Amino acid sequence: MNEAPFLCRLEEIPDGGAIGVTIESATGGFGVILLREGGRVFAYHNECPHAGRALDYVPGRFLVKDSRITCAAHGATFAVASGACVGGPCRSGLVAIPVRVEDGKVIAAADAG
Repeated sequence: MNEAPFLCRLEEIPDGGAIGVTIESATGGFGVILLREGGRVFAYHNECPHAGRALDYVPGRFLVKDSRITCAAHGATFAVASGACVGGPCRSGLVAIPVRVEDGKVIAAADAG
C-alpha cells in the first residue's frame, strides 16, 4: 500500500489564499491548487475547465478573493469550497483532489492522481 503524499504544512497556505504544488504520479506529475479557509483545505487540479490552462497568473500565484478563485486567463470563477463554476466562461467545475489535514500537515489521499 502506498503512503499518502505529504503536500505541505497548513501554515504554508495563506488563510483565504492558495498555493500550487505538484503531486507525483506514475505518469510524471500534475499541478494542484491548495486553498485554505481557516483549518480547512480544498484541493483541485490546476487546470481551468474552460480552456485547459493553469489557473495561476505566474507559477504558484492565484487570484483568490471572497472564497472564490478566478482563472487569470479568461476570468472563469469557481467557489473555493466546492470547485463549482460561479461565473465567467466555465464548462464545468474544477476537478477535486481529496486531501486531509493531520497534525498541521496537508496530505493527499493515497489514490490521488
